[in-house]
Amino acid sequence: MSAPRASAASGTSLLSPATIIIVAAVGLAILGLTILFSASAWFWKGPYFYLNKQVVGVVAAGVLCFVVSRVNLDYARRYAWWIAGVLLVLLLLVLIPQIGISVKGSRRWLGYGPVRLQISEFAKFGLVFCLAHFLALNQTRISEFVRGYLAPLGIIGAFAILVVLEPDFGAAALLVAVGLVLMFLAGARWRYIVPTVAAVTGAFAVLVMNNPNRLRRMMEFLSEEKSHQLRQALAAYAAGGMEGTGLGQGRQQLSYLPEAHTDFIFSVVGEELGMWFTLGIVGLFAVIFICGLLHLRRAPNLFHFLLVAGCVLLITIQAVINIGVVTGIFPTKGMSLPFISAGISNLLLMGILLGVIWNTHRTWGRATMREEVRTMREVLA
Repeated sequence: MSAPRASAASGTSLLSPATIIIVAAVGLAILGLTILFSASAWFWKGPYFYLNKQVVGVVAAGVLCFVVSRVNLDYARRYAWWIAGVLLVLLLLVLIPQIGISVKGSRRWLGYGPVRLQISEFAKFGLVFCLAHFLALNQTRISEFVRGYLAPLGIIGAFAILVVLEPDFGAAALLVAVGLVLMFLAGARWRYIVPTVAAVTGAFAVLVMNNPNRLRRMMEFLSEEKSHQLRQALAAYAAGGMEGTGLGQGRQQLSYLPEAHTDFIFSVVGEELGMWFTLGIVGLFAVIFICGLLHLRRAPNLFHFLLVAGCVLLITIQAVINIGVVTGIFPTKGMSLPFISAGISNLLLMGILLGVIWNTHRTWGRATMREEVRTMREVLA
């Protein structure tokens, strides 16, 4: 029985990919709390206002991660459509003026009193969970036009359209991107995927052209005259250099850089802690992605494979978009930097995603051990 024990030990090793992902995420969260305090210390609501909220969010995300890590995912699959249905209803409620909370022209939140939740954040996981369930359920028919293409595309569209109506183009684009990648990983045909990507790109281009604010952002991105926000972000990197100005010594959070504590917090890191820390953040997200790929090699079935792949993609693609925006690679679009930006809803989403990864770390090792025990018994018999 030594072989099963060795396998189980390797599955629960402290150096396992899932463990490294958790450690990297904790490191990013600690850095986020540190830099958030510096970025928001001069706000009129007080130096500890956003820090206190973020600490609550981190603790809540940790609790949620633990709870999700204990859930039987195969049993939870039975409620995939209920989960999707509830989230779609909540997304509809967000659009109702008397119910949804509007901030800066976008209606994205539900809440009561001081508590507000951005439903589109949870819809990201809802889409991944529902899509992984459906694609795994129909894995023998994935090459069919209806079952393997139209049906999963309809699931993606249902979530993405409601998010676009808020409007939140960034979140909608993320939903579509992750959904199409999951379809491809499940075996959907290239001749369906490629035209879909082209059509979606064209649809987003039309929506941008018909919205003056988004069109202005796109023109600023294409022109040499960058937006005020991006100019201030680039100035922050230049001021920080390689080693930074020191915590609390940056100038961009003094109302020079809008959204310094949320979407553009990466720029504050660059100014106060320097390029080495920004490269470290990029490196940690790269570690999460690579370890996610290594972890996927142990997936026992297609549902678990797609579910974890979706979780890893949600973390890393969101990070790529945020960092790309604040460095001028992509057009300006509000999107949180995972684990670091201020925002409880995104932290709770990260808690769910990490909970799923840690859940599979525990259960996949047991599944492998049971399979090897079964094989040994067959050999000995």
